[in-house]
Amino acid sequence: MKNSILKSTLVLATLAQPFIASTVIAATVVPVTIIHAGSLIDGTSDKVIQNATVIITDNKITAINKGFTEGSSEDTVIDLSDYTLMPGFMDMHTHISSQHNGPASYMEGFTLNEADYAIKGVMYAEKTLMAGFTTVRNLGDSHNETVALRNAINNGMVKGPRIYTAAKSIATTGGHADPTNGRSKLIMGDPGPIDGVINGVAEARKAVRQRYKDGADLIKITATGGVLSVAKSGQNPQFMDDELNAIVETAKDYAMTVAVHAHGKEGMLRAIKAGVTSIEHGTYMDEEVFKQMKKYGTYYVPTIMAGNWVAEKAKIDGFFPELVRPKAAAIGPLIQQTFAKAYKAGIKIAFGTDSGVSAHGDNALEFVLMVEAGMKPIEAIRSATQSAADLLKISDTVGTIEVGKLADLVAVKGDPLKQISLLKEVQFVMKDGVIYKHQ
Repeated sequence: MKNSILKSTLVLATLAQPFIASTVIAATVVPVTIIHAGSLIDGTSDKVIQNATVIITDNKITAINKGFTEGSSEDTVIDLSDYTLMPGFMDMHTHISSQHNGPASYMEGFTLNEADYAIKGVMYAEKTLMAGFTTVRNLGDSHNETVALRNAINNGMVKGPRIYTAAKSIATTGGHADPTNGRSKLIMGDPGPIDGVINGVAEARKAVRQRYKDGADLIKITATGGVLSVAKSGQNPQFMDDELNAIVETAKDYAMTVAVHAHGKEGMLRAIKAGVTSIEHGTYMDEEVFKQMKKYGTYYVPTIMAGNWVAEKAKIDGFFPELVRPKAAAIGPLIQQTFAKAYKAGIKIAFGTDSGVSAHGDNALEFVLMVEAGMKPIEAIRSATQSAADLLKISDTVGTIEVGKLADLVAVKGDPLKQISLLKEVQFVMKDGVIYKHQ
């Protein structure tokens, strides 16, 4: 009888163990990060929410509450009650592994190696992140070094923004992104699709496929002449229609978008009709271009900063080669005017700076220039958050402060809607749930 009772007791105890264990696990409280924001711009509308709490679990936003929610002793509470909290900023036009330095920059192709650009990229990436830019598009590098930089950042090896890179831009022979422009014939060579230089449909398709093979996220082409390249024209069209169609069609097969450097009208019209995703710079846009952009849903990335920068440097004797200087003087000052017209026309606009022309870390100056040209401050902020995420096709994960999205957040002290220049002094940066800056 005693043995029977003992066996029954052991069986009941054994059966009870899983239930007890599961009860303990279910009751465990996971520590969270709690941010008290005095003002919250969530990126979804023009509305500013006062005194809000954003709760982050791991790397995602799990709750947004009115008022300041108190946490447990296990939680991390961040007091930003005197700050405006916003989604992490996104710059849609950077060159993160280089930075223009006047005459010396034109010699770098002869003196620097891939590793040099990669190391520069590490430095510039951290500056960009600390300025509040948690995501960037990199629209052109020299040796695919930004593919390696992207991977290193994603793996937590170095600090930097989330990078979507085009790797080496695609040009035509003698075009804006032909890396051999200005060289002696003895060392000029004949670069091809692997180097990002194409002529004809077959080479256009091969260049896109090579970018895919190299690990690029998107395609960048130079559809017209440019300012800083050592070539005469800054605005002539540089791709034929069949080449543009081949690039866009092939890119779509690999789920890649196409960003287009363009200053001249004809090059823009050809690219827009081919179905590209965005026009960068767009200096000589007019009503006909605006009409086609609306028809095809093309985004505009202005880069006003770059225009102002080259216009100022063109005034300095010897800063640019003599072939470049008149282009910089003519094209640079026009971009802000073009932006004002595009904004009034209702074109879709995403924030972009062309940083790498001007200094990395100064990206937020673009906000000031956009507002100077007539854009409302809240719309300028949205161009660098929600609109940029839409352009990148990642609005399901970033670009707004909403439950379920990644915790990419920045904050400034004061009200940027009253003083847009405050965005140049970001005091708090969180990317993917990790705090990188908190002053």
